[in-house]
Amino acid sequence: MLNVPSQSFPAPSSQQRVASGGRSKVPLKQGRSLMDWIRLTKSGKDLTGLKGRLFEVTEEELEKHNKKDDCWICIRGFVYNVSPYMEYHPGGEDELMRAAGSDGTDLFDQVHRWVNYESMLKECLVGKMAVKPAVPKDYHEEKKVLNGMLPKSQVTDTRAREGPISPSYDWFQTDSLITIIIYTKQKDMNLDSVIVDYQDDSFRAETIIKDYSYLIHMELFREIHEDFSVRVVANVGKIEIVLKKKEHTSWKCLGHALENHNSFTPRKDTGTEIVKPYTPVSHSLLFKLMEPVLPNDKYIYFLIKIYPAGLFTPELDHLQIGDFVSVSSPEGNFKISQFQELEDLFLLAAGTGFTPMVKILNYALTNIPSLRKVKLMFFNKTEDDIIWRSQLENLAFKDKRCDIEFVLSAPTSEWNGKQGHISPALLSEFLKRSLDKSKVLICICGPTPFTEQGIRLLHDLNFSKDEIHSFTA
Repeated sequence: MLNVPSQSFPAPSSQQRVASGGRSKVPLKQGRSLMDWIRLTKSGKDLTGLKGRLFEVTEEELEKHNKKDDCWICIRGFVYNVSPYMEYHPGGEDELMRAAGSDGTDLFDQVHRWVNYESMLKECLVGKMAVKPAVPKDYHEEKKVLNGMLPKSQVTDTRAREGPISPSYDWFQTDSLITIIIYTKQKDMNLDSVIVDYQDDSFRAETIIKDYSYLIHMELFREIHEDFSVRVVANVGKIEIVLKKKEHTSWKCLGHALENHNSFTPRKDTGTEIVKPYTPVSHSLLFKLMEPVLPNDKYIYFLIKIYPAGLFTPELDHLQIGDFVSVSSPEGNFKISQFQELEDLFLLAAGTGFTPMVKILNYALTNIPSLRKVKLMFFNKTEDDIIWRSQLENLAFKDKRCDIEFVLSAPTSEWNGKQGHISPALLSEFLKRSLDKSKVLICICGPTPFTEQGIRLLHDLNFSKDEIHSFTA
């Protein structure tokens, strides 16, 4: 198992560091832009030098490839030949060389965690690390399971032949992180199909695939922090669970298998409690024009998107009048005091990350006398995905302080509005103060990668932490 030595990244003398402690990009040669790199990866050129073959790479082999013209780097257990990418890397060649011939996962996470490296470097893939952790004598992990891949003879007999292919899992570590990868072998997976729980040293990750349940259930080798993260790569059906070690020491194994670990069985109604965070909303954005159908002091309004293949929302969709759900006490750290003397309010939302913006819009336009402008940039995939579009457009028409912008990532040819994903170009144009020194608050909410990238871009645009509030589950 590879472990990255503790070191600062970028290096103190690196071109990627600046006096203020932020990061700056290295000027690239002409013809070395991101679009140039994308064109190169699609040209059919053999960027690995291996003629399309994939290898299991040993630690010893990885260490040999540590020069600029022969540079292999391991990220989350996969090895890439990044030599062709050297001249295209915005942070400069020296930064890539920090991880040359080694596991660069920790270094990557410190600077580029939001980057979709799997897509960026897919044509540079050499293969997978062959090194596996040794199991200590005093630990007895399931002998017939090798990193979560069951022999064909051990696939659960009760699974119907026409059912989905049995998933598998693998894991690897750095000094500070444990990463568990679940390979579902199914496309279009989403976070709503994954339940992860950690209590009393027991780690449980259940993935719902059609009418089957895949379970990872272990007593972990060492303690972890409770703020783990889950990411789904939908187009390849990969689930990535990142755990934070409490002690920065090497784990000799993932842990001890508990009941039903690594099982893939038809789903049963076991009465499992499922918890999802939701934000209450107002009955309408047009609060001055419409009376609520039900009084606000007796009812709570929620805005919930139903995912047909999801685990939780279809159950909500099937509830009937008279059925019960449990609701917890409110949680969160947003304070109304952040609105005091506020002049410019900017809201950045993606998908259902729009929900906390509903009450913010209502409150701001009604209760902040100093407010000059409130602007919402709402990111969605298609026009049909835009929640409350007519109400938003009507609100902007009724109140001249309000400005709404829609951005689509997969629009039709008839769409005349803005396109793309959150970016410096979109934000720099959108985030213009009404006055040079006006008091500003920027609220952001959406999927974790969207929020993380948005916060990074806001800091790059010189907005302070006090001027940014992110809503996270």
